Amino acid sequence: MSETVSASRPNILLITSDQQHYSTLAAVNDRIRTPALDRLCAEGTRFDRAYCPNPTCTPTRASIVTGMYPSHHGAWSLGTKLFEDVPTVGDALRGAGYFTALVGKAHLQPLVRRYGMESIECQPLLRDLDYWRRMHGPWYGFEHVEIARMHADESHVGQHYAIWMEENGLDNWRDYFRPWPPEPAETDSRTEYFIGDNRHWALPGEYHYSRWTAERTVAQIQRATDEGRPFFCWVSFHDPHPPYLVPEPWASMYDPDEMVPGTLAEGEHELNAIHFRKTQEPDYDWWARARGGEAIHGGHPQRREPAELRKDMAAYYGMVSLMDQHIGGILTALDRLGLSDDTIVIFTTDHGHFLGQHGLTAKAIHHYEDLLRLPFLVRWPGEVPPGGVSTAIQNLVDLAPTFLAAAGREVPGVMQGVSQLDAWRGGAPARRGSITENHHGTYNFHMRSYVNERYKITVYRDGDDGELFDLVDDPHERRNLWHEPDAVVLKSRMLHEFLQAQLRCEPMRMPRIAGA
Repeated sequence: MSETVSASRPNILLITSDQQHYSTLAAVNDRIRTPALDRLCAEGTRFDRAYCPNPTCTPTRASIVTGMYPSHHGAWSLGTKLFEDVPTVGDALRGAGYFTALVGKAHLQPLVRRYGMESIECQPLLRDLDYWRRMHGPWYGFEHVEIARMHADESHVGQHYAIWMEENGLDNWRDYFRPWPPEPAETDSRTEYFIGDNRHWALPGEYHYSRWTAERTVAQIQRATDEGRPFFCWVSFHDPHPPYLVPEPWASMYDPDEMVPGTLAEGEHELNAIHFRKTQEPDYDWWARARGGEAIHGGHPQRREPAELRKDMAAYYGMVSLMDQHIGGILTALDRLGLSDDTIVIFTTDHGHFLGQHGLTAKAIHHYEDLLRLPFLVRWPGEVPPGGVSTAIQNLVDLAPTFLAAAGREVPGVMQGVSQLDAWRGGAPARRGSITENHHGTYNFHMRSYVNERYKITVYRDGDDGELFDLVDDPHERRNLWHEPDAVVLKSRMLHEFLQAQLRCEPMRMPRIAGA
């Protein structure tokens, strides 16, 4: 049913990172420093059971703005597009008088144009700065956009971030990024912009994209304030997504020798499907056959030298701390403008990340908690309990309907998420469990997971394999119960609950209004 909560119109500030492990908050991990996120934990509630609707960027980001699962909004995988005719939360909030803005990473369209599918997030358009000087929206319901597509030094840099670097005096910004068109590594002349092997990026910190994201976010908040309009602003940071590269002093903030990466337990993949075991073998031919020519994130040998993994982890933590500093600047701006009490602030990420857990790195076809579970913080003075910690299950598909409910708007039946307002306020959980979809290739790795208070089950489209984990007795997910005879009744019960959850989130664009 549609939901209307109140006639109030709070500001909504959604802050997201990219590919951040749920443990990278100082509130739960004393090895990392995140004072701004600590402030949100102290002034709001931390939700420890938040999940993504898909463990990759485009599908989940599209779910954030549509309130639909990837199988329904259409951007079902990386390399696909959220078509512009799909309704978004930005459209609805603009209709309610909100100023809507997106600053940072979008990744709602693919890096190439193919089959007649238009994309503005591809080369060579990314570096056509004249185009981006003209293009500020509207786009996907955002009245104003300032976006950039790359991570660290990747070649698909440009757009509004490159314009900002030039306007602030960094005319040679191209020297700090990989060239476009790509050049062979041996001809790369940019070695002077990288120092040693400690993941130190010589890009001056004042030109880092996290600063650009924060600075331009504050500008949009100021604009909304000057115009006397409530705002919905999505602040989309790019880090700590690899490449593991960060300027000083963050490159040296963490000692690799003090990092404790995840581990692979002996024999833990013996009860898992073959694509788990193959990650530990140098068998590229198998992956070439399996993926049918398609790129599969996580579909490659992933064994990594421990020393290199610790360096990766130190840089990853540094990237989080750099981002945290700029999040602190945004929170300070809200204070300065007198907006903190009237603004819902949400911090989360699009999906998780592997740093050695189960012998894996990065993402995206192994549905462990490290990949599906997210950091998730909510601050709303007078509404959300300060200093709270909740185990109420969240899913990012719930953000759009929750925002609409908070703004006193009806939640359209096409949205599949549920309003989490009561749960955010300390009330009853809105969900019994959470679904994560993953249709990662046209013919391969099509699966879905369901997690409830204790158990998680993963089902594949084809074959007899699957995963079933007891997250209480086996929190590190070392023992897959899928094939165990003693778990037959549990598996049957979880499959039934999973199917009921799928039926429960079926969208209803309109109610039934007649008998025939």
